[in-house]
Amino acid sequence: MRVSATTKPDVWFLSGATRGEEDVRHIPIDENPYVIGRRAGVAMTLHFPTVSGHHASLWVENGELFVKDLQSTNGTYVNGTRIDRPTPLNEEDLVHFAEAPFRIRRQSASSHTMGTIAENVCDQALALVQFDRLMDQRLVVPHFQSILDLRTRKSVGFEVLGRGRVFGLESVGAMFQAAEQLNLEVELSRLLRWEGVRVGRDLPDRPTLYVNTHPKEMAGEGLIDSLGNLRDMAGNTSIVLEIHEASVTEPAMMQKLHARLKDLGMQLAYDDFGAGQARLAELIEARPEFVKFDISLIRGIDSADPHRVQMLSTLVRMVRDLDIQALAEGIETAEEAQACQDLGFDLAQGFYFGRPAPA
Repeated sequence: MRVSATTKPDVWFLSGATRGEEDVRHIPIDENPYVIGRRAGVAMTLHFPTVSGHHASLWVENGELFVKDLQSTNGTYVNGTRIDRPTPLNEEDLVHFAEAPFRIRRQSASSHTMGTIAENVCDQALALVQFDRLMDQRLVVPHFQSILDLRTRKSVGFEVLGRGRVFGLESVGAMFQAAEQLNLEVELSRLLRWEGVRVGRDLPDRPTLYVNTHPKEMAGEGLIDSLGNLRDMAGNTSIVLEIHEASVTEPAMMQKLHARLKDLGMQLAYDDFGAGQARLAELIEARPEFVKFDISLIRGIDSADPHRVQMLSTLVRMVRDLDIQALAEGIETAEEAQACQDLGFDLAQGFYFGRPAPA
């Protein structure tokens, strides 16, 4: 007997990735019960180390979808809350099997297709929920990139960077893209700074830590207070605050900030010099201790046009004449390093000297 379309049950789907490097997929829940875990032989195998062998079970009852955790080690979460009993699921709910996030989708029996689901929308939705978890649980891993004295080639400090510990938000770019959608760029910037200094203060020989800011921090309140808290936590660790040159729009405000940094025993660096439209005369009204020359000025400088080399030489000399240390960013070859040393740069960083790495 042929079953009419109106009597067919709805079909439920999980939208997500079964392994870290995989794109988002739309997977039908086609067994009842539908067991999820890391072990082979279950209905859906998740290739994540935090997922248990038999992690969770889903089933459909009277047309409704339910989920139950199978006493997994790292838990099952529905919309961010860990569950300890069978829990009903609705379309658009977010379910995490440990670190693996999935969006619940539903295909109506009256439709002939699942409908058009923009995969980038799924990606964004998953990333936003993951970002909330990243912030709540502080799931970032500080990375450190060495800064060297170009003459001696000895490390004098580290720039503090960060990576995410949740799927889809591993890179700084991905973290800030999600933060921008939630208007949480400032909070993320402060989290990365705090965690970086918390870990970096215990590195051998207590190196100088160069920490970053987000441009929105320059326009709002709370930066100084956050730096005061950072100083209290860091003890006598030497800290340099990096500010992008494009954020230096009000010299009077920068002078005030620099004065407060001195009160906190911190120094100031202008980052990515040469990448924007700021003029050197504007930057030095609140004279920093360091100017970091953008990678666009450094890349291929060893074989650059003589006019470009002369321009960079003039800028380096002007900076050093103001008793500011000139730092070359993005050095990737021995030839670039030697050219920068010949041009008079004091400090350098880049892949040639070492990639960012955890402590």
